[in-house]
Amino acid sequence: MKLRVLAVDDEPLQLDELAYLLRGDAGVGEVVTAGDTTEALRQLRDRGFDVVFLDIRMPGLDGMELARVLGRFASPPAVVFVTAHDDRAVDAFDLGAADYLLKPVRADRLAEAVRRAARVKAAPQHREEPVADDVIPVELAGTTRMLPRSAVRWVEAHGDYARLHTSDGNHLVRVPLSLLAERWADAGFVRIHRSYLVALRVIAELRLGSSGYVVVVDGRELPVSRRHTRELKDRLVRAAKTGWR
Repeated sequence: MKLRVLAVDDEPLQLDELAYLLRGDAGVGEVVTAGDTTEALRQLRDRGFDVVFLDIRMPGLDGMELARVLGRFASPPAVVFVTAHDDRAVDAFDLGAADYLLKPVRADRLAEAVRRAARVKAAPQHREEPVADDVIPVELAGTTRMLPRSAVRWVEAHGDYARLHTSDGNHLVRVPLSLLAERWADAGFVRIHRSYLVALRVIAELRLGSSGYVVVVDGRELPVSRRHTRELKDRLVRAAKTGWR
């Protein structure tokens, strides 16, 4: 089923270019445009949309504020931010955006965003549960990309930042470990130490060392603090009985 899309931008030329690219995507059906958030809300009131491609910095109600309004809809559309600024990516993550595109938009990145939005829209909508696979913005060669949570194996705290470790590298993001621990708790991630958050599925071993318990992840030993040992053991037992999430 092709997506019904609303594109919102206060710059007419950029809005026309975005709409042109969207109409050329095989996954997109109807494309409606709005030059400001007031017109966008009018369109959203009159018809349903699967996805909203949304500029951030606009006069009046900005894109972030509109996204918060959309989040209160009974059946909210997926949101993809399209902006010339890379300093709001963490805010987009907090709002559950499907993707975050930087202008000028390339056709291949737009196609990827359409696919992400389709997956978000197809996932069961439970207000108290995360979507099928959360995403977090990371910097790759000067471009902001949305890294899926499923690619993250463990997370290391760096003050107000966190380093996300994947199978092929790591990414430093401006998100505190405490926020990720809370948001990803129901997705199989467990806090093992004040500095570490680990996906249960990647823990190869839990053993008692000379300085206390450690877990082995990708051949590396990570410390388990005394206060988190009991919870970790309980989570490992439950996971073994029900299957890794």
